[in-house]
Amino acid sequence: MNNKLKVHNIFFSIQGESTWAGRPCVFVRLAGCPLRCTWCDTPEVRSILAGEDLELEEIQRRIRNYAKPRGNFGVVVSLTGGEPLSQKLSLELLSKVAETGYPTLLETSGAFSIENVPPRVKIVMDLKCPSSAMCDRNLLDNLELLRANDELKFVVANREDFDWALMMMQRHYLADSVEAILLSPAWGILDPMELAHWMMKYRPPARLQLQLHQVLGLKEGGDSGNPSMI
Repeated sequence: MNNKLKVHNIFFSIQGESTWAGRPCVFVRLAGCPLRCTWCDTPEVRSILAGEDLELEEIQRRIRNYAKPRGNFGVVVSLTGGEPLSQKLSLELLSKVAETGYPTLLETSGAFSIENVPPRVKIVMDLKCPSSAMCDRNLLDNLELLRANDELKFVVANREDFDWALMMMQRHYLADSVEAILLSPAWGILDPMELAHWMMKYRPPARLQLQLHQVLGLKEGGDSGNPSMI
């Protein structure tokens, strides 16, 4: 089992978040997450038992079914979850995928150290706001490890979350640390227009992020190689 990852699914869709939103993307969604965010949109992958045991070579083969490396520069590979870093072998997978030539993203909760994430991998890291009930799981040491091309995301469910995000930006000089800060309204909880108005009033060094895959109504597909559009 040491050479395998628990994988919930691998599918092809449109990247809905980060500055890479809108790009065709192969998603590798790992199973297992120790966090229990109140607004979690993938509760079905919380348990490590929700995953299929796959060797790294098999994962890479399935990625290649969607796009050949270097031949499809428009296709991104995103390792997501769950929480990918809760499985130690995810770092080796990230390294292998990035070395193959794919633009590679890691979507992580920020509750695990990013110290050993390969340099060629772009990190999109959450800072959990108070309404998530997981604020105490933020590993703030990670803020010192972020690189200039990485991104930070705040999922905002209410005004308290927004004010907390502003405070964190100011206290930790976050705009000087990363390529982008993303403020994302919790889907189905906060009206995006309300968040937009707060941003226009207070002008944080951040961009409004809508979950494009939700807006478009995209589903997570299987391993058929077909786009996951409804």
